[in-house]
Amino acid sequence: MKKGQNTRGYERYLALDIHREYLLVGGWNEEKEWVLTPRRVGLEKFPEWAKKNIRAGDIVVLETTTNVWTIYDLVAPLVSRVLVANAAEVGEIANARVKTDKEDIKRLLKLLIGGIVPEVWVPPLHVRELRAFTGYRARLVKTSTMIRNRLQSLLHKHNLMLSEAGLLDQAWWEEQKNISALEKLQIRQELVLLQEVEKLKMAVDEELQRQSTSPMWGKQALQIMQLPGVGYIVAMTVLVAIGDISRFENAKQLVGYSGLGAGIHDSGKTHKEKKITKKGRRELRWAVVEAAWRAIRLSPFWKAEYEKHLQRMRKPNQAIVVIARKLLIAIWHVLSKEETDIHASEEDLAYKMLLLSWSLKEETRRGLTYKQFAKYALIKLGVETDITRFVRKNVPRRLASREEVLMRMAELGLSA
Repeated sequence: MKKGQNTRGYERYLALDIHREYLLVGGWNEEKEWVLTPRRVGLEKFPEWAKKNIRAGDIVVLETTTNVWTIYDLVAPLVSRVLVANAAEVGEIANARVKTDKEDIKRLLKLLIGGIVPEVWVPPLHVRELRAFTGYRARLVKTSTMIRNRLQSLLHKHNLMLSEAGLLDQAWWEEQKNISALEKLQIRQELVLLQEVEKLKMAVDEELQRQSTSPMWGKQALQIMQLPGVGYIVAMTVLVAIGDISRFENAKQLVGYSGLGAGIHDSGKTHKEKKITKKGRRELRWAVVEAAWRAIRLSPFWKAEYEKHLQRMRKPNQAIVVIARKLLIAIWHVLSKEETDIHASEEDLAYKMLLLSWSLKEETRRGLTYKQFAKYALIKLGVETDITRFVRKNVPRRLASREEVLMRMAELGLSA
């Protein structure tokens, strides 16, 4: 978010209030006189209307809504500047007693001329597309969870214990004599839905796996996946939520953007930290909390950190939020400074990259064997030591040599 912009010196100041089926458009000059009286324009007619009525000397403000990026892409080439306002932070509109479209336009125009629009970053198209894709995955997961919960409620209702095959064991459901015919029909349909949703989610996960080693995202994804608890789903969710790490001058800004920062109450001599703000990208919070739970199971360092905070707080969910916040700080460092994990040895990193390579499909490894890919990942991370053999869990582990991988990279056209 940016505030205090220099927004003076434009020919016209336009505000677009976007609705489901139409936009309300209005404009002032610097003297706050109407140069474009508020009017409704249907969404389907807006592209043609915009070309005829919006000019190169205009500055435009619009709020974050469902259609914001479609409208932004239409307007941006036509005007001098476009600002996208964070709808949640346009307090004058949210708290207004008089709530009409025209008043909304006037308030947006006041913020625009005053240079105090709570501006949001405009993601490039590839970030927007992948954000929408990870959002689609989240909806599939939610749908799967809802179906599973409905099936679990039937188990509780009839006091039944599942077979070892689990919820998808249709034959077991059919054998249950105390489940009515109507309930069995529901169960059959729920199972069909669940299987289809899981199939769709698997296809989405395979695409995210491909994206995690692609030229566009591969280097950044590897930087994050070196951290314990971070796999390709979490890595890609984090990357598209952040968009561009250079937007955050320090780790504190990134923590604030995620909504994991603690709220503070300051009054007189009283200074008290409250619960996390949750003012930020929800998917980023989900991803780092998910990674934190895994990290405390996999890493002695993060486990010790968690137990230290748990002993003080006595509440697991609060302690894990602290770990998630620290993990997000680590993510800022490995992305912005291209550092390796300071809490991991080179052998730790080698093992993590070997585990990662085992989880990837052959096509996702970009023509490399799993031993070659693990070494390739270490090279991308900047690990200079040519580790080819180490022991983990009393088992010898092997990686390809640096020389072998560099030769193979040259054959495949992969960059170092």
